[in-house]
Amino acid sequence: MIALPSKLLVAAICLAGLAPAIAAETPDTENGRYTLQPSGDAMLRLDTRTGTVSNCSNSGAGWACYAVPDERAALDTEIGRLQAENARLKEQLASREQAAAPGKIEDALPKSDKQAAPNATDGQRKIEIPLPSDQDMDRMMSFLERAWRRLIDMASRVQKDASGKL
Repeated sequence: MIALPSKLLVAAICLAGLAPAIAAETPDTENGRYTLQPSGDAMLRLDTRTGTVSNCSNSGAGWACYAVPDERAALDTEIGRLQAENARLKEQLASREQAAAPGKIEDALPKSDKQAAPNATDGQRKIEIPLPSDQDMDRMMSFLERAWRRLIDMASRVQKDASGKL
């Protein structure tokens, strides 16, 4: 009778020794928190609560999982920084517009102001656009004429070269 319980004891010890080995065959899924997907000799583990992805592999000491670098976190950080900078720049622009508002002219000048003398004493701004003189117009026409003649001469030379080679 004593031999029977010792055999059970030995069997229980053997099974207890195998339990960690059996548990180490696959990574723990913690009641559905993790989703596992085979990837070659390893497994990809998705944490359904946080969204992080890990690469799990079975080494001699058991399963080890290493987080896969997440570019999303870096992108979210950069988006947050840019949004803060955008808000700061909008505030600066608004403060500059408020500072410049008292002397700002938003409407176009009336026609009567455009025809008035440039040295008016009523304190309003006057816009005067000087037109080119006859001498300036002659210089421009001379330049365009020379450019046109050079273009025609160049086209004639290309046509002669093309007809001579055929």
